[in-house]
Amino acid sequence: MNIAKLMKQAQQMQAGLAAKQEELSIQTVEASVGGGKVHVIATCAGEVLAIKIDPSVIDPTDAEFLEELVLKGVQEAISKGKEKSAAEMKKLTGGMNIPGI
Repeated sequence: MNIAKLMKQAQQMQAGLAAKQEELSIQTVEASVGGGKVHVIATCAGEVLAIKIDPSVIDPTDAEFLEELVLKGVQEAISKGKEKSAAEMKKLTGGMNIPGI
């Protein structure tokens, strides 16, 4: 086994992973909940960029309903981003489970 070659491959993989993580940090995912009444856009890194709310669900007497929709939308968008990130990382690592990724 050639240790130098193995180390070079590991460094290349590490560079590829870092580049993919940077790319994913700006890629966006979208989630809609409540029949499309609440729409959330987030990055694959989990940063929420925008929340759009259809005015028809804004009821001053039932703020709890809207709060639940917004929370569910944010959670779904972040979940989609994590799934996309995991799928992309799996492609790069060939399915190997590498801690910290």
